[in-house]
Amino acid sequence: MTKSQPRRGRGYLIAMAVVATLGLGVPAVWKNYEASLPPLDLKAALRGSTVAVDRHGKLLRAFTTEDGRWRLPVTVDDVDPRFIDMLLAYEDRRFYSHHGVDWQALARAAGQMLRHGRIVSGGSTITMQVARLIDPPQDQRSLAAKLRQVVRALELERTLKKREILDLYLALAPYGGNLEGLRAASLSWFGKEPRRLSFAEQALLVGLPQAPEARRPDRDLAAALRARDRILARSQQAGLLSREEQIGALREAFKGERKAFPAYASHAAAAAHAAEPQRRVLQFTIDQRLQASLEQLVRENVDRLGPKVTGALLAIDNATGEILAHVGSADHLSQERAGAIDMTQALRSPGSTLKPFIYALAFEDGLAHPETLMEDRRARYGIYAPENFDMTFQGQITARKALQNSLNVPAVALLNDLGPARLLARLRNAGATVVLPAESPAGLAIALGGLGITLRDLARLYAGLARRGDVPDLIDRRDRPPPAPAQQHIAEPVAAWYVADILRGAPPPTNALSGGISFKTGTSYGYRDAFAVGFDRRLTIAVWFGRADNGAVPGLVARQVAAPVLFDAFSRAGATYEPIPQPPGAIISTTSNLPPPLRHLRKDAPKTVAAAAGAPLKIAYPPDGARVDLGLTGAGLGNASALALKAQGGVAPFTWMVNGAPVGAADIRRQTMWRPDGSGFARVSIIDAKGASDSVLVRLE
Repeated sequence: MTKSQPRRGRGYLIAMAVVATLGLGVPAVWKNYEASLPPLDLKAALRGSTVAVDRHGKLLRAFTTEDGRWRLPVTVDDVDPRFIDMLLAYEDRRFYSHHGVDWQALARAAGQMLRHGRIVSGGSTITMQVARLIDPPQDQRSLAAKLRQVVRALELERTLKKREILDLYLALAPYGGNLEGLRAASLSWFGKEPRRLSFAEQALLVGLPQAPEARRPDRDLAAALRARDRILARSQQAGLLSREEQIGALREAFKGERKAFPAYASHAAAAAHAAEPQRRVLQFTIDQRLQASLEQLVRENVDRLGPKVTGALLAIDNATGEILAHVGSADHLSQERAGAIDMTQALRSPGSTLKPFIYALAFEDGLAHPETLMEDRRARYGIYAPENFDMTFQGQITARKALQNSLNVPAVALLNDLGPARLLARLRNAGATVVLPAESPAGLAIALGGLGITLRDLARLYAGLARRGDVPDLIDRRDRPPPAPAQQHIAEPVAAWYVADILRGAPPPTNALSGGISFKTGTSYGYRDAFAVGFDRRLTIAVWFGRADNGAVPGLVARQVAAPVLFDAFSRAGATYEPIPQPPGAIISTTSNLPPPLRHLRKDAPKTVAAAAGAPLKIAYPPDGARVDLGLTGAGLGNASALALKAQGGVAPFTWMVNGAPVGAADIRRQTMWRPDGSGFARVSIIDAKGASDSVLVRLE
């Protein structure tokens, strides 16, 4: 040893000699020293970043640890086996044969130091490195530090399996800056998961932990590449790579720039992390591939709408109520667009998107049928005189065409007959939070969006139309038990299907195919909101564009802005359209073949109880909300009783309807019998010769 040899080198040599002496010759001293050390806290060592993952376990977003480090969970199963082979060939060839300390390697390292006057290799095993990472000494080159490292390594080998030790190394190894663990390094330096790394990328990440700051690619790319090339050479010599593979890896370009971590579904992930800060893995129902595609879609479309415009989108699996995509804003980090606000949860004016639920109520009550003729003419209700969007009138038109063309006047006429409070009650009973302007009663303006509702609730209601009126609870997590079914309804099955069938025929936006999805658009007053909601049997997607501060956006028309995005979103979902199946009892008819009271919705033929002249028409039996035992749940339908239907008041002839389907022909009698085909809820309606109507909902058992 020369005088010029670094002191740390001499200390290191002495440390190895003492360690070997203690380990091989003085067991009593060794045991006493081991007993003096505190127990290892493996849980604390592995306490890492919280990660949000999708329904398949793919990363959506990660959060730094409390001290600002990226330490993402990773195990041997998450890594290409070639990486493990490279790592052991370079770091610890006898990993599977030693018991924590490779005494042969330590002797070799001491010999090399004596010959060269400097440290050539350290002789530390993977287990010893893990011990140092879990229980880091203040001075890693001191005699005490080396002794402690050896003791801890032997302790780890006694308590853990080799595979578990490798898991610890992969999770804790330093990779420069605030990067710890292979997965964090792989995502940061190469933008991919460890299983997808190339030979060159694997070799570089094998070499970084030996000198994580000196070899940081963003500080000294040349040093990082030299380490990579040495490991490639060692791997080729060990037979892990062919010569051709080595040459190809040496030629692989690498710029040495850190990449941003994935940040999909940021609003959902951030909210879940804030609610459960101790949970390390948050598993969502979201599909990462679809989420990434739809986030990009929203971003691309806001750029042409103005600097402060943002967007939101929800995609729902109709069968389960699971959220497959949740885009809360166009850019989570944009202050100009108020990107931190989750606009799926914001109360906004829905424009015309509530019209389908008005028609559903009318169909349900027997007030109208899709082929009922309506009047699209100038009308006034007190001081309120609704106008159509294009300021024109179409005269006589079917309910189907009125809804497909989103005409305002017929929708307001229907709501006037039904009553605004009825619509509000139905929306709220279906689980939606609807908010009226301060100190304003429920008026006819709600037909055109005169209330506040969230995109989330609007999506649920439309999913209910796809589910024959049964509104789902939205589920966004797979790591928590699903909520108990709420049994909320927005419409009866026949009425829901009528609406779905009508909306399936609505004229699509430019360059989109018709007849694929059932959809509706809505533009709020003052061009502040543009909605488009669509569905088929399997999927519901809701889209919104506007400003978070509720400012006006000139040209923000839903049909031109939101509808194309809706159709594009369905295309990106990647499955063929599936129409809603027709339920029993639905009437497929022309206007002329409808029962007379359903052929025309006339102003001079009142259809509500309040408007009917003389003795009001009323269903005397069954009463509204009744539970009627007909023996439907016992021995079978053959022995079940028929349901008596009785009415009072009104003008004959009378037309009875159950769930939108007529019960026989019009009859002058006020009583008839109807035999159900099964138990459950039934909507019973009656219409008289003057168009007056009444309706009740009963449960048959």
